[in-house]
Amino acid sequence: MFDDKIRHILTNREQRTVLTSDAPLKPAAVLLPLYRKGDKYYLLFTKRTETMEYHKGQICFPGGAQNKSDSDLKQTALRETYEEIGVHPEDVEILGMLDKMGTLTSNFLVTPFVGIIPHPYKFRINKSEIEELIEIPLSALAEKESYREETYIVDEVARVGGIFEYKGKTIWGATARILKQFLELIYEGNDK
Repeated sequence: MFDDKIRHILTNREQRTVLTSDAPLKPAAVLLPLYRKGDKYYLLFTKRTETMEYHKGQICFPGGAQNKSDSDLKQTALRETYEEIGVHPEDVEILGMLDKMGTLTSNFLVTPFVGIIPHPYKFRINKSEIEELIEIPLSALAEKESYREETYIVDEVARVGGIFEYKGKTIWGATARILKQFLELIYEGNDK
């Protein structure tokens, strides 16, 4: 079963930290909500509103900064997912974690959790934070044509960043780095 394969891969690897700068980073967490629809697996993304403090209008995974009341980063990911799209924590089966990723512009250290959610699901979108839910088949994201790398300037420094495209939707930044690692692990079975 695909869920078991993902769980095995994620639990039998050492989690690393990937930093993009020397800036002090605030702890944050995201959930990669994965579900099966028909014979395909999908990932669920959110498009943030233009009124958000961080990552305005970007396509990303549900998540955010750790609160003092959160017992750990897993609780942060589950709490934020519930607040943003209404998925109850008890409806998420956590399969494991990916590498912690530093962000360039917002100074977060993001811990990504991969979790299976039921489908269909009655999402409850927080309209002040989320403009749109976007579901993308894993198989489409794994196609070579869906990914490219580009050079861009951040704080006068040239950086190379990955970009995923799917039906006019663009995924970049830390979300693209997290997604790239996840796809490499589950489809290539290695730990790059």
